Amino acid sequence: MTLVNILNQNNLNRQQRESILGWALILPAAAIILSLILYPILYNIYLSFFDVNLEGGNTYIGLDNYNNVLFDPTFWNSVLTTVIYVFFTTIGTTVFGLIVALAMNKEFPFRWLVRSLVLLPYVAPVISVVFAWKFIFDPVNGIFMDIAYEKLGIFSERFNMIGTPEYAVWVAILFSIWKGFPFAYLMILSRLQAIDATLYEAAEIDGANRWAKFKAITFPEVYFVIGSIVLLRIIWNFNKFDEIYLLTKNVKVLAVYTYFKAFTGAMEMGQGSALALVQFLLLIGFILFYVKKVLKW
Repeated sequence: MTLVNILNQNNLNRQQRESILGWALILPAAAIILSLILYPILYNIYLSFFDVNLEGGNTYIGLDNYNNVLFDPTFWNSVLTTVIYVFFTTIGTTVFGLIVALAMNKEFPFRWLVRSLVLLPYVAPVISVVFAWKFIFDPVNGIFMDIAYEKLGIFSERFNMIGTPEYAVWVAILFSIWKGFPFAYLMILSRLQAIDATLYEAAEIDGANRWAKFKAITFPEVYFVIGSIVLLRIIWNFNKFDEIYLLTKNVKVLAVYTYFKAFTGAMEMGQGSALALVQFLLLIGFILFYVKKVLKW
């Protein structure tokens, strides 16, 4: 006997039957999702209170892992690096995406082809483009150092930018902007194409220049799209690991630092779990602030 027949045999009204049937249909998927997401989160919180022994027999140490994390200067350097990385990559991808979207919104020959090519950095496999960028910044054969040192004389000698922490973070930022701006471009362009053209015609009749039309029409129309893009980019960039780790191991953002803490060297998985939870709380706190104060949702 099917669930529908069972519900029909009981003295339930239509709304109650639909409600029960709806919960019954989503329950298997919800159980799988919760088991794949909620369980790892709870287990991570559990491990953060223990000195983890991979051979078994974890030792409860209370808040010692959190004390070790919060009083570690390397942690605060990692937080600063993460803030710098997230701020500049988010601003860069959004602004560059907006500029490209404004340009692609105009009519010109082969626009369809250019629009498609702009998306290549976003869809290209990370591993392949990372090696291409490593070659570009190679200290001996790289194009960048050849131009910056040989042609322009910006540096006094050749050196490995990716291997130098103070320069590697800026290379990682440039890479993230180049890799991520097509997403912002695509979202903004889709909103630009939905703007009523008569608004611009009326503004031209009133004598408005390009900047006035952008400030009065374009920006208000794309404001919430940009706000949503910024929020998504902050979340993604805050948790970014693969691009940075593959490009260079000298940029210790929180995600990379947590990996090194938990899975390399002494493999302090308890402290790694504490780091992951602190990172999660920092991100949640910022999201709540951003949604309330900036997006005003």
